[in-house]
Amino acid sequence: MTVTDAPPGKRPSRGRTALSVAIWLLLTPGALWLVGRAFGLERGPLITLFAATPYVAAATLIPLLAALAAKRWRAAAVAGLVAAGMGACVLPRAVPDFDKGPAEGVALRVLTLNTLYGEADPAQVVQLVRDNDVAVFAVQEFTPEGEAALKAAGIGELLPYQQLSPASDAGGSGLYSRHPMLTRETRRNDGGFQQAYATIQPPGAVAVHVESVHPLAPVGPEMYPRWSADLREQPHAGTDGPPPILLGDFNATLDHAELRDLIGTGYRDAADAVGEGLTTTWPSFDGSRGLVTIDHVLADERIGVRDVEVHTVRGSDHRAVLASLTLPAG
Repeated sequence: MTVTDAPPGKRPSRGRTALSVAIWLLLTPGALWLVGRAFGLERGPLITLFAATPYVAAATLIPLLAALAAKRWRAAAVAGLVAAGMGACVLPRAVPDFDKGPAEGVALRVLTLNTLYGEADPAQVVQLVRDNDVAVFAVQEFTPEGEAALKAAGIGELLPYQQLSPASDAGGSGLYSRHPMLTRETRRNDGGFQQAYATIQPPGAVAVHVESVHPLAPVGPEMYPRWSADLREQPHAGTDGPPPILLGDFNATLDHAELRDLIGTGYRDAADAVGEGLTTTWPSFDGSRGLVTIDHVLADERIGVRDVEVHTVRGSDHRAVLASLTLPAG
């Protein structure tokens, strides 16, 4: 029997089967991704991949639309559940929270920037501090050359209280403040990066613990456990001491369970709280907006969040995150 002699409807039936199989294959990666994201199953190379969750969430609409167009209703139902689940993971970041914390108290504006081995334009950084009335500035990848450049640009005139621990590699850390530092120190995390921290006393407010955060990046097998350890060892919120504020390059997004667990101790992600949680911060080159959001300001829930802005800085591959906070009166 030749092909032309095939029984009527035979080839269309095979075509329909092939289309159904293709649609199911198309929706499977999104379904598996949703399971991994929902249960915090990122391990090994998946740690890096999970930073792309917002893009995968958008891509889950493709099998849904394909299933609807092909009238594959069961596949459409499953694809719809996957798209809805991914949307529930991602979309709330674009919507301001009803509870952003206390609205009354003492205003504090904080800024964080990874300066890419101290290469960020010092004049622009100081201008950001001056123009935005920044009271606390946290810096990562802080080198001796970067320290000298910021000093020459006049950072000390605006923020005279300092805890600075520069290093020739990516492990340097710094903290600048307009207000007195009651205590100040630097610790080295498990990944080898330094984190400057201090207890800062703004006038009329409670003292706060502020730390320049920089966990190791999860870019290789030997780094995965140290990345996890660095995030787990960050100061927890909700303690009896001064309310903590963590600023920096966390090398993690809100799609990483380790960061969500840290926030769950009693923090707010400032950008997430005001509906800017999908604003990207890295990698930013030549004025680009970046692809993922790994730079954060986390504020203890006793602290209110009023606004967040993200600024591109010449010379750095990270964008600066500026947050307007409200501290409880002291």
